[in-house]
Parts: sequence; structure tokens; C-alpha cells
Amino acid sequence: MTDGLFDDDSPLDAAPPVERGPLGRALAWLGERLGEERDRWFLWTPVGTGCGVAAYFALPLEPPAWAGAAAVAMALALAWPARRRPVGLAAALTLLALAVGFGAAQLRTALVMEPMLRKPVGPALVTGRVEIIERLPDGARLVLREVSVERLAPDATPGRVRVRLSGRLAVPEAGSVVRLRAMLNPPPAPPAPGAFDFQRNAFFDGIGATGFALSGPEPVEAPPPGAWRRLMTAVERVRERIFDACRAALPTAEATIAAALLNGEQTGIPKPVMDDMRMSGLAHLLSVSGLHVALVAGLVFGALRAILALVEPLALRWPIKKIAAVGGILAAAGYLLAVGPQVPMLRSVLMTAMVMVAILADRTTMSMRVIAFAGMAVLLVLPEGMLGPSFQMSFGAVLALIAAYEAITPRLAAWRLGVGWFGKAALYFLGIALSSVIATLATTPFSLFHFQQVALYGVLSNMLAVPVTSFWVMPWGILTYVLLPLGWEQPALVAMGWGVSVVIWTAHATASLPGASLLVPAMPQAGLVAIVLGGLWLALWSGRWRLWGLLPVLAGLASPALTERPDVLVAGDGKLLAVRAADGRLSLSTDTAARFTATAWLRRDGLDTAAPPWPKPGRSADGRLACDALGCVYRKDGRTVALSRNAEAQAEDCALADAMVSLEPARHCRAPVVVDLWALRRGGTHALYLTPGGVRVESVRDRRGQRPWTVP
Repeated sequence: MTDGLFDDDSPLDAAPPVERGPLGRALAWLGERLGEERDRWFLWTPVGTGCGVAAYFALPLEPPAWAGAAAVAMALALAWPARRRPVGLAAALTLLALAVGFGAAQLRTALVMEPMLRKPVGPALVTGRVEIIERLPDGARLVLREVSVERLAPDATPGRVRVRLSGRLAVPEAGSVVRLRAMLNPPPAPPAPGAFDFQRNAFFDGIGATGFALSGPEPVEAPPPGAWRRLMTAVERVRERIFDACRAALPTAEATIAAALLNGEQTGIPKPVMDDMRMSGLAHLLSVSGLHVALVAGLVFGALRAILALVEPLALRWPIKKIAAVGGILAAAGYLLAVGPQVPMLRSVLMTAMVMVAILADRTTMSMRVIAFAGMAVLLVLPEGMLGPSFQMSFGAVLALIAAYEAITPRLAAWRLGVGWFGKAALYFLGIALSSVIATLATTPFSLFHFQQVALYGVLSNMLAVPVTSFWVMPWGILTYVLLPLGWEQPALVAMGWGVSVVIWTAHATASLPGASLLVPAMPQAGLVAIVLGGLWLALWSGRWRLWGLLPVLAGLASPALTERPDVLVAGDGKLLAVRAADGRLSLSTDTAARFTATAWLRRDGLDTAAPPWPKPGRSADGRLACDALGCVYRKDGRTVALSRNAEAQAEDCALADAMVSLEPARHCRAPVVVDLWALRRGGTHALYLTPGGVRVESVRDRRGQRPWTVP
């Protein structure tokens, strides 16, 4: 009777269907999609590491020295018991990537830690060895190391100092030890809450003070440097030799751009030319990066392979392709040495080296994996670079290009079949246009965040300038490197200058078009994070669900329009104040002082001109601002801000105003919000937001906390 009870087809033997709720069904669907994309999981490793780097820099206070190592150890401890459970292992490895990024950033901070100047010093005698020379349109800028400063204790002396020389002062030789009289200041703090942090940038460059020389540098007898420093001095002298050769062979504008391409030095480019390059979308040609490295390595690889192929015994018995690949690696490394280890250069050289190593190993490169390896390497070596525009724009553009061409390469390959030379030429220019569009779209969010500017005709200018750079300028540049040791570089530089002239003309013509560039308000940090995460989702996955990434991208692009703008700004040194006029523009307290800060405030607002300046005794045209001999009063949304110029007015202002801004100490002021001399010295620039509900205050210190690179 029981024979059939447990047959295979018995309903008692079948598991009852499990009813899943909406969350269960969503998780199951997500698991299926992740399983389909298993081969792309690795690409998210540098993303997790970057999130760990970002977490470190977002902290308001420096964590304990053991925090990074402890986080890595904890993640490893969690990974071991979870190694047999895919979901648990994935979670543990994600935590490990975060911990590695956090630890790398903390370790890098400890390694570069040097004293930073706490207050202005000078006039004082400054002695140091010339490490770097940067040419400027009206002088030069020296980076000195092994520094001693008059009346400054050794343990408070910065490791490196950057000093500007006027055009009338002689420029010393790299590697020499000089003494000069200079005014020194701490590296400048951000000009507004959320603006670019110059102090952090200087800290990681090892520069603890900046200033200007009052006297010419005088040579000082000193012991010779060590072997490594002698090598770096020799490299710097070669870079100087390149600059001098460019200047001797070419007009000023062409010479400075040729030098930027050959030795990475952009500081000497005249401002009008630089403005044209930015407004036309050609500034990326000046930042030595992927295009230039690929051209140098590719041209050397191709030329060396062709030369070896002409020698029949070598071509038959030796692996000439692999020999040419080694030549390409050496060319890329030499180019890196000539232009300096900038973040885009490191990324480009790493990617180029990986491609050449794949040729040596007879392997096919996987482009996305190459950029993942390069990104991971840069994050571990220079984690602070992730916060700057160079890293973001360089990796953003390359990642978008690789992802886009992964999707469209089969169709492009089909188009190339059977077309003649005219069709191939048309496809080449179509490729330039398409690449320009993709790169422009990918880098636009970073331009909005860092520069508040978008070039609208970048595709047009790149279609002319990129081929000229690729097929004329850079080949002559490589020949210049070859001829420079022989002293025969001038003909190559002259020919290179013809191509540079075409690029300059293209930039100027494009920048002169109506509406060539658009200024927009600064994007908030949260908006940029949303765009980056959405863009990574679009680029790193391959299925249709990648389109979900469009939602955070669109939200991030809309964020500048939804961001509240400050109604009152007070510079940290008290030299400049601004209030928002009824038409939305900023009105400045002066149009002569603190021009750098004023320009930064206007650009972050997406403006190139300010509203009419503050009235002398009287009232502004919109009625919001009224001034007399003792100060001004600003009113908006039923709130009043007293802007005091004199301590005599403090008592009355403190009793009546919702916020008190004073350039004098205001210890006994009873106003709900007080921004006085001491608050400015502690917190830097302050921003006040007026609403019917009250006055909100934010300072530079509130945004960046108290970290090793912050100087009150």
C-alpha cells in the first residue's frame, strides 16, 4: 500500500512553492543580474578603494594612527570565515577595499607630513636648494627645499617653500643653493566654504609656505646633494633646456605651448591664450595625458618595429614586435620623466605599459581591466589625487570612452568593411567627433564642479586641433627630443611651432564665437557624488540595467539649480565682503582689494561680473543695503545683518540685528549670530544664509574640519 507514496512524481515529495514578498523578489532579481555580470565584479575594486579614500578625507578630525591598519585587519578577519559563502565573501571584500583606501590615504598623509607656516613671516632671509623652476609670463616661481628661514626654528620650518620672482630678478640654476629676502605666508585657505582647498594641495606637494622675493637670489656654497637628488636636478635642468630651446626657436605663445607638451610646464602660457584654450575646449591638449603618452609610445613602437623589419636577419630571427613594445615602454617612461609625475601622466603611462606588457606576453588586453589596474595603482600611490580635477577628468574621460566603444565597436567594424580611403577618412573624423562628444559629456560634471565653465563648441575645435596635434605637432616633438642632445633641435621646433600656431588659431576662433562657453553656479559635492556613482554604474556594468545610472546622473546635473546660495560672504582676512542683490548677483564691498577671492566668489555663482558696488553713505538701488560712516545694514526675508566697520557701532547693532559681522573683536555682542575678528581667524571665510526662519552660518573650517593640512 505504501509503494507509491514516495515515488519521484509524488506531490508529497515536491517542495511547496515559496511565496516571496516584494523585497525578496527584488533581491532575487538583483542576485540574478549580479550573477550575469560576474566577470565585471573586479572593476568595482578601485571604486571601493576610492570610497575609502573619500571617507578618510571627509572626516572632520584626524583619526588615530592605528585606524587604517585596524580597518584592514578587521576586513581580512571577516573575509576568512566568509570565504565559502559568495554573498558574505563579496561583502567582506567590499569592506576590505574600503579599508585599503582609507589606510592608503592615512599612510600617505603620514609620509608627507611636514611643518606648515602658521602665520606670515618676513621680510626674512630664506635659504634653500632650487628644486623646481616654473616660468611665468612675468617672471618665475621657485620651489626650494632644504630650507632655512631667518628667525624661524628648524622644527617649524617647512620642508619646501614656493617663492615667486618678478621679471626683473635673475633666475638661478636648478640644483643651486640660493639665499634671498622674501615675504612668506601660509598656503592660502579655500576662498569660500566648499571651494578648492589650496592648503591641502600644497600639503601633499610638501609645500609649507608660499611668498614672493624682495631681492634677487644669491648663490651660497653648500655640500653637493645625494645621488637621487642629483638625478632629479639633472632632469630639471633638461626640462629647463627644453623651455629655453622652445623660447629661442618660437614666438612666445607657440614657445610656451610647445614647452607644455615637451616638459609639462603650463605656467608660462599667456593668460589670453590659456583663456582661449579653456573656452574652446582644447585645454586638455595642454595637460600632458593619455593622448600624448599614447602618441609617443605608439610612434616609437611603430617606428622601431618598421626599422627592425627592414633588417631581414633581425626580422626572421628576433621577436621584433616585442622589442618594439619594450621601446614603447621606455619611451613612455622617458616622457613621464620629462614632464613630471602628474596624475593623468601616471594613469596614462600605467595603461600604456600594461598594453605593451600584454604584447610581450602574447595576450590580448582587456581595456576595462587595464584602467581598473591603473586606477587602483594611482589611488594607492597618490590617494589625494582623487580629489583634484586632473584625476577625475582623466579617468572619467577614459572610462567613458572605453565603455562607449565597447558598445559600438562591432557596428564600427561593420562600417569599415568595404569602404575606400574616403570612407576611412570620414570614419576617422567621425571617430574624433564622437570621442570629443563622449569625453566632453564625461568631463562636464567635473568642469561644473571645479571650474563652473562648459565649452559649448569643443567638438568643433577638437575636430581640427586633435589631428594636427596627433599627426604633426607630436611627431616633431619626438624628433625634438632626439635632436636636443646634439643641439640640432631648432628645425624640428620650428616645424612643431607651425602646428601649434594652427591649434592657437583654432582656439581663438572657437572662443570668439557667440556663446563659446557657459558659466554656471558651482555644483554641490552631493551632486558630484551622485553623478560619479551613476556614471560608474553606466560604465562598469554591461546589461540593460546599467541605464539605471542615468537617474543619479540627471539628479546631480540638476543640483546646481536647486542649491541655496549665500546671501552674505565675509573673507577670512576681512578685506572683502559681499551681499546678494535683488537680481541675484553679488555686490562687493570693494573692487580693488582681494581680487582673487572676488573672482572665486563670482565664478562659484556662475557670474563674470558683480552687481554695483556698495554705496558710500546711502542706500543701494534695490533697497537691501544701507550704509553710513560706521558700517552697513543688509536686509532680506525679514532678517537683518549688521556689517560693522567700527567698534563704536557694535552696541546698537548687536541689540537690533539678527546677525553681527564685525572686523573687530565682539566679545559681548548679544546678537543671535556673531562673526567677528576671532571667528574669521579661526574659521576662515564665512557664508551667511538668510531665511524667514533665521540666519544660518557656514565657515571654511566647518566644511573641512581640523586636519593636518588646515592652518587657522
